[in-house]
Amino acid sequence: MFDYASRLVIVSGPSGAGKDTIVNKLIERDERFSLSVSATTRPPRGNEKDGVNYYFLSEDEFLAGIRRDAFVEYAKYGSRYYGTLKLDVEKRIENGKTVILVIDVQGAESVKKIYPGVLSIFIMPPSEDVLENRLRCRMTDSEDEISKRMCIAKDEIGQSDCYDYIVVNDELEQAVDEAYHIIENHIHHT
Repeated sequence: MFDYASRLVIVSGPSGAGKDTIVNKLIERDERFSLSVSATTRPPRGNEKDGVNYYFLSEDEFLAGIRRDAFVEYAKYGSRYYGTLKLDVEKRIENGKTVILVIDVQGAESVKKIYPGVLSIFIMPPSEDVLENRLRCRMTDSEDEISKRMCIAKDEIGQSDCYDYIVVNDELEQAVDEAYHIIENHIHHT
């Protein structure tokens, strides 16, 4: 019987905090780390491949998975479902990987219920001004969208005390090093 929680890491943070960049650098650094592949009901974009970028499911398949308790967490954004398949996470761990889930704070709560003791890291921007500037520099969102993201960010930051660790992403390489050492210590102590 595997202790899945000892090889599972939740990474959350507001949009623009740098969580995806940090996680990608962690995976580049250590081949034992694996990014969880989410399932979605949205259609593939561009060169996205099923099972690599996402597991692309029909809405009926996704809803059947919810009824079967096949997800460790899921949410509906607009008209599309997104979620993390329990079987995918557990297979990766059984194959010797430490699985990193990049999920929102609500998803983190669900995962913690299924896998008590899971390591959770919140990626914090150095300030709200820096976060807003990062969102603007992306040049992908309207003013209205940036305002919405900032409201969501304030709510998420308010829940950061529910995480085991907070890593402030002021200097990227330092944040990556800090997250790496947190994960390494967790693996060696569980």
